[in-house]
Amino acid sequence: MNNSLLRPMSPVLIIFFVVTLLCVAAPGLLTGWGIDANVLLVGNVILFVATLVSFIFYRRSLGNNHAPYFMRMIYSAMFTKMAICIFSAFIYIVTYKKEVSKGAIFACMFLYFVYTFVELAVVLKISKGKKNA
Repeated sequence: MNNSLLRPMSPVLIIFFVVTLLCVAAPGLLTGWGIDANVLLVGNVILFVATLVSFIFYRRSLGNNHAPYFMRMIYSAMFTKMAICIFSAFIYIVTYKKEVSKGAIFACMFLYFVYTFVELAVVLKISKGKKNA
């Protein structure tokens, strides 16, 4: 990853490392809350990768002044991230059927919103910087 992508994504990296550390260091705490730490860890990795992919789309959209291209990149980013998450959840649910950790699924949904909120805050900050430059 080059520095131009790494620096703006530092809040996302912090979230990723904190959740990963929580899953590795305190699985008993998560189990007490009804969350399977392994499922949350895998979900966190999937969400992190999906966020990086969608961020690349957002960055491309900021580099172009044509409205149709901008909208296509924004919708592509949203659709790609959502498709990755839905596909991953579907595979998990079909594979484990009755042993699915509902707590982990809800925790991953919460993480989805956190990652999305932080990602959009970063993109808005970058877009304001480009307009003022």
